[in-house]
Amino acid sequence: MVETAAAPPLSILQDAALFLDFDGTLVELAESPAAIAVPAGLPALLERLSRFLSGRLAIISGRAVGDLDGHLRFPGVALAGSHGLEIRQADGRQAALAPPAALADAREEIHGFARGAPGLLVEEKPVSIAIHYRQAPEREEGVIAFLSEIAARTGLGVQRGKMVAELRMTGPDKGDALRALMAEPAFAGANPVFVGDDLTDEDAFAAAAQMGGTGILVGPPRPSAARWRLDDVAAVARWLGEASGGEND
Repeated sequence: MVETAAAPPLSILQDAALFLDFDGTLVELAESPAAIAVPAGLPALLERLSRFLSGRLAIISGRAVGDLDGHLRFPGVALAGSHGLEIRQADGRQAALAPPAALADAREEIHGFARGAPGLLVEEKPVSIAIHYRQAPEREEGVIAFLSEIAARTGLGVQRGKMVAELRMTGPDKGDALRALMAEPAFAGANPVFVGDDLTDEDAFAAAAQMGGTGILVGPPRPSAARWRLDDVAAVARWLGEASGGEND
């Protein structure tokens, strides 16, 4: 990994397949997942990008697919949710996922833990459950230790992100989601470009590079598998707007 600093040239989207993270990339992070403000111009931007890329556009997020639906309001785009555990193709095809019994058993325990610790927020997903500690950053160590103990006795995994940790079934990550989408006819033969901000996006940066594409880190410079970098959500919107030949509101 190298510390990435240079802004990406617009030319990398020529004949590319574009994969976008959501929180921290297309929308600003908020105190809770439900508190985000989706930019008014985002649906129009995604529509332009989809036309420009002949449909080779997908969102790969830690959010559940159903949650993304409620925020994007842009039908016909491929979505990968829950860090790659859910994938719904642009034509609506989606594999059914059944949460493991161990995860269902752990939900009550997790809710009880959060109720006893002010500032913690529990987010339910189809095949995982997350604890956000953005409002109580001093509780990070305790949250990680608590979820790691459950994972050790259940065979589940712990996924860490920005001020959040998630108990989830083991399986695909964002890199695997990118590979699965690239195997679809609509994406085949293109160069994958992934844009994301979190440590959970590193798997997708690496996968894109392995397949002849590249990654774009959003945020301050840090060691990353991404080759390029944009400063923030606003810079992402400007860059994508310029690349697709439009303007952003």
